[in-house]
Amino acid sequence: MASTAAPSDTMLAAILEQFGQPYTLKQIPRPSHPHDHDLLIKVQAASYCHTDAVFASGALSKDLPRIGCHEFAGEIVALGENVSKNLHFSIGTRVGVPGRAYHPCTTCYECTHPGKDKMGYSPFCPRAVNLGLTQDGGFQEYCVVDSRQVAPIPDGMSAIQAAPLMCAGLTIWAALHHEKLRQARKIAILGAGGGLGHLGVQFAIHLGMSVLAIDANDKSLDLLQKVKKSLGPAGDRLHIANVRKDDTSAMRVMMGEVNATVPPSELGLDAAIILPESQAAFDTGMKLLKNHGTIVIVSFPENGFHFSAHDLVFRDISLVGSLVGRNYQLAEMLQFCQEHGISADVQSFPLAQINELVAEYHKGVSGKLVIDTSLDATKSDN
Repeated sequence: MASTAAPSDTMLAAILEQFGQPYTLKQIPRPSHPHDHDLLIKVQAASYCHTDAVFASGALSKDLPRIGCHEFAGEIVALGENVSKNLHFSIGTRVGVPGRAYHPCTTCYECTHPGKDKMGYSPFCPRAVNLGLTQDGGFQEYCVVDSRQVAPIPDGMSAIQAAPLMCAGLTIWAALHHEKLRQARKIAILGAGGGLGHLGVQFAIHLGMSVLAIDANDKSLDLLQKVKKSLGPAGDRLHIANVRKDDTSAMRVMMGEVNATVPPSELGLDAAIILPESQAAFDTGMKLLKNHGTIVIVSFPENGFHFSAHDLVFRDISLVGSLVGRNYQLAEMLQFCQEHGISADVQSFPLAQINELVAEYHKGVSGKLVIDTSLDATKSDN
């Protein structure tokens, strides 16, 4: 199918050429017509993730130069010859793009035992590459993506709102849907005022849970108060704890987990989701759990977490990890957001100001920082 995009053969891109250094803004050749299962999209929004910062530090890979961003959204301008008709994609369809996984092998155990996903595709394929990490991602005006890894953006949802959902949203959505949390009614989210956390709070409340949202800085706590207000009556099930002044005893009181007639082991929360790379956050989450509770680890600090085997053995605490959601969960999450009016708190920047965005990130922000390509004063012809 021929592209209807403009004929310009160059585009603006933000390229990480050296670890620990700012992105370099360059005009580079625009991707050619896509083949096989691939799509060419015009990037409309590209969200900055903590993993982008980790990658830029050199802690994840030595694969440079690289165009970063693994959570973005845009509009299809060309389709490869083998894009499935069952996907109902066409030129002009708006899609959200998660980083995992580009070009899976289709033959490994993960790809041939995909659960609810399509046979031959898995975001957990060990041979696939990942947009923004091992393959160029969304900090450019056009990007080649795998049609099997994307999802259509619901009508009425902007690309600016869709982009943060592609990693931050999908990751916390998957954590909340871990099989160990199927019966969870009361949960804690540690780091609740960040990008993943403030989305997770909204998801959990609309899933019917009671949530203890824990954070430690004023910007994040202010954002949580804003989220609580936006939830209306359902906000009564959201309890916000400032870890600088509220200890775990006070947090248990907030959640109604105090009863002199009940053994302490039967009091506490069903689960705690750990978002910060912080041992203190892990320890707080562990103290909040009742016996048989679950800790879900999403972050991955360089030196890991330390835990007591006593908690796992004598309290029957489950310790599980959650990386990112599968494709069927991506579609479910987008529909859920549309139905319940869930949105990210977003601050937008033009692509030409990506280094200003990064500087803002390192100041410590709540919510999400997103590139909006429509804001660029100097753009490729399109």
